[in-house]
Amino acid sequence: MTPDNYDTHFQTSIQTTRDSVNKALEAARPTLDPREVGRVTTVGRGVAMVTGLSGVRSEELLVFPGDLYGMALNVDKDGAGVVLLGDYGHLGAGQEVRRTRRVVDVPVGNELLGRVIAPTGFPLDDLGPVVTTDRLPIEREAPPIMHRDPVTTPLETGIKSVDALIPIGRGQRELILGDRQTGKTSIAVDTIINQKDKDVLCVYCAIGQRAAGTATVIHDLREHGAMEYTTVVVVDGDDPPGLQFIAPYAATSIAEHFMEQGHDVLIVYDDLTRHAQAYRELSLLLERPPGREAFPGDIFYVHSRLLERSTHLRKEYGGGSLTGLPIIETEAQNISAYIPTNLISITDGQIYLSPDLFQKGVLPAVDVGKSVSRVGGKTQYPAFRSVAGQLRLSYSQFEELEAFSRFGTRLDDATMATIEHGRRVREVLKQKPFSPLSSAEQIAVLLAVSGNLLDTVPLEDIPAMETRIREFMPQLPEISAAIQDNTPLSSDQQGTLLARMAEHLGIQPPDLPTT
Repeated sequence: MTPDNYDTHFQTSIQTTRDSVNKALEAARPTLDPREVGRVTTVGRGVAMVTGLSGVRSEELLVFPGDLYGMALNVDKDGAGVVLLGDYGHLGAGQEVRRTRRVVDVPVGNELLGRVIAPTGFPLDDLGPVVTTDRLPIEREAPPIMHRDPVTTPLETGIKSVDALIPIGRGQRELILGDRQTGKTSIAVDTIINQKDKDVLCVYCAIGQRAAGTATVIHDLREHGAMEYTTVVVVDGDDPPGLQFIAPYAATSIAEHFMEQGHDVLIVYDDLTRHAQAYRELSLLLERPPGREAFPGDIFYVHSRLLERSTHLRKEYGGGSLTGLPIIETEAQNISAYIPTNLISITDGQIYLSPDLFQKGVLPAVDVGKSVSRVGGKTQYPAFRSVAGQLRLSYSQFEELEAFSRFGTRLDDATMATIEHGRRVREVLKQKPFSPLSSAEQIAVLLAVSGNLLDTVPLEDIPAMETRIREFMPQLPEISAAIQDNTPLSSDQQGTLLARMAEHLGIQPPDLPTT
């Protein structure tokens, strides 16, 4: 190449490069990414105070160094009080914090069924990341009254003492309360297990529980095939109080997504006592004034806005239902304490578990006298209602007479007969964990005891008789079908059922003449 050609080629290359650069500069449109940044002023146990975020909103998600997230709970003119949602050991004063301009949300969808997750959606099992396309805010308004339908369908727990005497409907809120170690979680887990093949999805929310206890619950659910339709949201007692506070709201958003898709959903909060304590801790750290028993004045609102989200939707709004089973712990059987009375007034009834019955071996230790369902009776199968009314009356009479008989008073034959009958009722109401019964089996057993069929059977033989009755029920498909079809059992059908059971058990019914 001659020098003249080289110069020409060099100048052409420079011009081509210059043209390319000019085109690239013209095509480039720099965009601004405005960020509102503040500073951490103080860090406490699970909370932080920040300044410089003049536009921050209540319950907005904030980002701290180290991918630590927080939720603005207090918004004042001098700064914001932030609840930290993770390990905050590295956080210190002077560090940067920025807004995300969105509220705290959680992943939702069918992908969460069978998974164990944290309230933030982080997986806690060994099944890989949670991949969903939908997210919902953890705080949502409860459905308006005009979007709700009456509670008309029973939620079968498989527990005789509950389904017969304290029935629960789909869309109801039924409180489970009692002292420590009285079987509250056991009732909730049995209820979840009994939803198998009943087209009910479940969410179990463990709040501040021991890790070993939560692992046991998850193992039991897996053992009985319940994890296929269950999502478990877990926050341990060692986790920051902020995570414990948002856990039930996150779990409810997961359940609401299923409800809005038309599913019937059961959610268990285990337990709201820990949730209230976490909120009290956060409030005191954020210097909110304490009220009764050191709880802030809005603790009632904290729980009511959570439990009001449980309902039965009208068909045009999805037609699903969300049944809430909150659990709380009492101290020394004091159900008139602040948090228990709050939740009793919010919910539609309560199942009270007595430590006295628990110590006597009456399991589940349901105190029928202190338990009530204000809605479920309307959803109960008519066959249950025909048996349950007489059963509750005879059991209540028995408890009064049993207490009176302890004084050693000599009793007449009629009183002794009532006591003996009541003892058999109490024996029949006993039930082992993880052994739910179908409605037909329960009604047959309860009819046998309320119809005085078992009055002559020794107490130690009652469990064996109950097993034989349950094994006999498949021979009466017409009775089982009538119960499931919401058809009341006529007196003739009850008499026929009693006679057939008496023949099967080899017992002479009291109302039938001897040959």
